[in-house]
Formats: sequence, C-alpha cells, structure tokens
Amino acid sequence: MSRRAAEQLAFVLHRYDWSESSLILEVFAREQGRLALVAKGVKRPTSQFRPVLLPLQPLSLSWGGDAEIRTLKSAQWVGGHVMPTGEALLSGSYLNELLMRLMARDDPHPQLFDHYTLAVQLLSEQPQTQSLVLRAFELLLLRELGLLADLDREGSSLNVLDADSRYVLTPELGLRQASEDEAQAMGATQWQALARALEGERPLVDLLGVCAGSLAALRNQLRSLLHYHSGMSVFKTRQLMLDVQALARLRPKVNNPDCPDVR
Repeated sequence: MSRRAAEQLAFVLHRYDWSESSLILEVFAREQGRLALVAKGVKRPTSQFRPVLLPLQPLSLSWGGDAEIRTLKSAQWVGGHVMPTGEALLSGSYLNELLMRLMARDDPHPQLFDHYTLAVQLLSEQPQTQSLVLRAFELLLLRELGLLADLDREGSSLNVLDADSRYVLTPELGLRQASEDEAQAMGATQWQALARALEGERPLVDLLGVCAGSLAALRNQLRSLLHYHSGMSVFKTRQLMLDVQALARLRPKVNNPDCPDVR
C-alpha cells in the first residue's frame, strides 16, 4: 500500500503531543483506514493546520513519507456539518475510541467510513437520537470487522431462530436461546429485524428505527461484545459520560438545598 496520498477524505480520531510544536494524529481515512500522521509545527500560533485538525470534522488530508508514521502535508475542512456539542460530543468521542480500539492500522473500510460520517452528522444535527446512533454504529462496526455473528440464526446449531423463543447475543457463540430469567433477552423477530436492517441500502438509518424498540437490552449485549473484542473492561469515554451524567443529577441538589435526597 502506498504511504503517500493526496486530498483524502478523513477524520481525526485522536491527537497527542509529539514535541513542543508538533502533534501525532490518529486518522481514519476512507481509502486507507486508520493511520498515524505527524503534524509538524501545528501547535505554533501561526500554523495553518491549527484551526483545522479537530476531531469529528470531515477533512481533506494529504500526507507523504515511508515511515510507519507519515508526515501531514496539507489539511482542509470540507464542510458538511458543525462539530457536535454537549453530550453528543462525548458520544462522538466514544465512536472515535471504538475505532481506535478495534480497527487495525492500514486496513481500509470505506463503507464503515461512510457509516461513521453519517453517524457524526446525526450527532451534530439530531443530538436527541444519540443513543440510537451509538447502537446502530456499534452493530455496523462489529459486522464490518467480522466480529458480529449472524443475527437470524442460532450460533451453535446455525438453525433459523424459533419465532416463539427469546435469544441473547454472546461473544463466543453468537445468538443462543435464553433462559426465563435473562432480562436482556430479545425475541426472534427483533433479532431478525436487525439482521435485515444491516443488509439494507442505508443500514445506519434503517437500524435507528429497529433499535428504538430494544434499546436497553441491545446496549448491554453489544457492550459485552465490544469489551470482549477490545480487551477493555470499560471505555474511557463511556466512563467520562457516566461521570458527567452523575454530576448533572447532583447539580439540582447543590443549587437547591431544599432538594430532597433521592437515593
């Protein structure tokens, strides 16, 4: 694979210091996948890259060099949407962390890039849908990376799902029939609807409607898969979201001493 590229659609997933004036960028490019770039001098106030190299913004990037970490040559914002804000910004950061943890470098996934682009746009323009967007993208990410079992068959027997049974999704076996006390189990029709949506022409949009009917159950099962395949017990951005939500719940009591102590 060529290590030189010009005007490639990309997003910055993460950035960290490399020297007093430079940054290392973790980038998700449509045609090249995840790669690392060094942005030399970008921290200087006069750098033309400084206001452009932000996460969750669609960019056109050019780079060169033969080392594992290539050198950024140019960067331009291509427009389309503004950066998500508030909790939607944290949700976008969570998507970035998923890509960082699960995607190998130099492994192109153009369809996944398109799904990610739409997911970020929805977080920006329709932040009220962020829980649905996260679940839909998690499903698409796992499928694109070959980590999602068939959702219309039992994992061990490969039999078609029984319409009268309920199933849970496991990292090792895929779907298995649930016992009566497994609260997170979902009916066969729910899993089959997800399978159809994944194969649709606009899978992320189709998944939004399907996920709405089983959001809590699906969230916990997908979380188990993501933890299993990433080797992470908790994602940093998810923990940050939980901390922010906890502070938000406490704020009314702090501002109002008459607020009851709800436990």
